[in-house]
Amino acid sequence: MTKIKFCGLTRACDIEYANALLPDYAGFVFFPKSKRYVNPDSAADLRKHLDSRITPVGVFVNEKPENIAYLINSGVIDIAQLHGDEDEDYIKKLRTLTEKPIIQAFRISDKSDVERAESSSADMVLLDSQKGGSGECFDWSLLKDCGRDYFLAGGLNCSNAERAVRELNPFAVDVSSGIEENGVKSFEKMKLFLEKIRN
Repeated sequence: MTKIKFCGLTRACDIEYANALLPDYAGFVFFPKSKRYVNPDSAADLRKHLDSRITPVGVFVNEKPENIAYLINSGVIDIAQLHGDEDEDYIKKLRTLTEKPIIQAFRISDKSDVERAESSSADMVLLDSQKGGSGECFDWSLLKDCGRDYFLAGGLNCSNAERAVRELNPFAVDVSSGIEENGVKSFEKMKLFLEKIRN
């Protein structure tokens, strides 16, 4: 069954919503320029209230590996998701600091982007649109021959989630803006999205 990641949780009520619905992953964004940014102290507090059955993921953009390792090794997150220009040397460095899993994100515009994702040494890859967090989809037909499991992101919402799973059968789907109303998480949309995937 396709797994589900609710990303960009920022409020105590977001955690309550997630605990009620039990997605597989919950994402905290540690990129200060993001409107969904949470600082490490706030994330630690949110994590304390997160159901233990949900895996917390930290989203980073060109962050110092030592800062990521600190958040992982102190138990704030269990997985690091790299969303910037991090390369193989960066991943190698991060692996010397933590043994926890790494997700590397790739913005997909053509077949060469998919090929780069396939060759990543990260434990998992996430395939996103060129404008991550924008709510825009990319051309899913580029993924039909993808040779590894992936998180599908970019423009997913309650209207297209079912089609995404049916056509692509991704390892996981990652949604943020698609479960928001007026810029904040909506329990109704989170619930509907999860039902579309799991049913």
